Amino acid sequence: MTDPVRIGAEALSPADVVAVARDGAQVVLADEALDRIAETRGVIDALAADPNPHYGVSTGFGALATTFIAPERRHQLQVSLIRSHAAGTGAEVEDEVVRALQLLRLQTLASGRTGVRTVVAETYAAMLNAGITPVVREYGSLGCSGDLAPLAHIALAGIGEGEVRDAEGALVLASDALAAARIDPLMLVEKEGLALINGTDGMLGMLLLALHDLEGLLTSADLAAAMSIESQFGTDAVFAADLMALRPQAGQAHSAANLRAFLADSPMVASHAGPEDGRVQDAYSLRCSPQVHGTARDTMEHAAMIASRELASVIDNPVITVDGRIESNGNFHGAPVAAVLDFLAISVADVASVSERRTDRALDPARSRGLPPFLAHEVGVDSGLMIAQYAAAGIVSELKRLAVPASVDSIPSSAMQEDHVSMGWAAARKLRRAIDGLTRVIAIEVLTAARALDLRTPIQAGPATGAVRDLVRTVAAGPGPDRYLSPEIEAVTELVRSGAVARTAKEYAHV
Repeated sequence: MTDPVRIGAEALSPADVVAVARDGAQVVLADEALDRIAETRGVIDALAADPNPHYGVSTGFGALATTFIAPERRHQLQVSLIRSHAAGTGAEVEDEVVRALQLLRLQTLASGRTGVRTVVAETYAAMLNAGITPVVREYGSLGCSGDLAPLAHIALAGIGEGEVRDAEGALVLASDALAAARIDPLMLVEKEGLALINGTDGMLGMLLLALHDLEGLLTSADLAAAMSIESQFGTDAVFAADLMALRPQAGQAHSAANLRAFLADSPMVASHAGPEDGRVQDAYSLRCSPQVHGTARDTMEHAAMIASRELASVIDNPVITVDGRIESNGNFHGAPVAAVLDFLAISVADVASVSERRTDRALDPARSRGLPPFLAHEVGVDSGLMIAQYAAAGIVSELKRLAVPASVDSIPSSAMQEDHVSMGWAAARKLRRAIDGLTRVIAIEVLTAARALDLRTPIQAGPATGAVRDLVRTVAAGPGPDRYLSPEIEAVTELVRSGAVARTAKEYAHV
């Protein structure tokens, strides 16, 4: 078990979010956070007693912001807000996304700027620690006023309504899950309904999970490129540090350094490195791998900067300022996060595209420098890896469609009060699908290049590429007559997804 993640002492780190969302780490509220929450709740209580209307405290919401609500109706106002906004539809969102959503809303509550009572934050923390994961549906958020519908589903469970997944993954009523965990359902009072649903927490959570996954995937992409370059008798000379220094792009230099390390001490590269090799230069998909992969790394760096700023943010409307004012604002608009989610989807598509091109070269005898057509065992009888490349090509085609930005597709809502929205949740959902596609395309390249390396015997692969080839052989057989390929592709995909390919490459290359 990982150590508990402390909420409210300082901004969460990306690693904290992954630990809670994906690894089930427990959370604990810092004492100073509870003190801040209690202090600002006093501001709300004072405003609630004021006969003048205050948005979110004694008024309706959105287009109904000018409607005054009498004190005896305000509990019903909060409950109605949550019930009506829990209007998601479609498939259930993954548990890790829901847990990230819960955690990031809890962090904002712990800021002391939202005006909730301490019991609200304590209830959210208790739900996370009990493994109670509200059912959140895929469609419903426009990414402005935050991820309203997804966050409302979390709040609905907090008041003991709707459905949740318990710690064992069973679908149960929220009331039953709370009772089993000895958590009292929340009785919401002024301002608390709004505080629970105004935030970019869903899109931010998915961004942080994506950045975590992409770090390993880009290392795996560098390794796959090294295996392709090596098995297709390409050269590593173009990745020299002094050549990279002529174009000082940080991501490119990083990927080129990986390629040099993964190809170091390769007998296969050395076998054709002399003047007798008449080929002047390799195709772009081989030669320009660090330029393409490096661009994705630079995109990630920019996205990580935006994510770190958002992690340090307090997103609510209205918000209680440090000097005690309650102010409406537009910080819930998801534009900053939506834009980088779209940006990452573009780079994901590009990395997958160049990977598929390297795979295709390995299967074409006109370009593979002596490898059999489709790496087949008996040409004409066997098809080899022909259709594996089709699968990669089909995924790449979809990734190009997923690279179309969601963040430019605003649709007005709430009687034109919310007349420009970010679509950040949609950008995040398509990025998750894109990352899954990239994982599979890289896996197909690794599977293909591993077979190509075997077909070069007796010439040996280098330490890093050879170690990954051996790892692949634990789940997928080497060259031979045609066999059922789908399970092997799935197994190698899991090696890529789990980080085993990247870890093995780095271990043997001493990266």
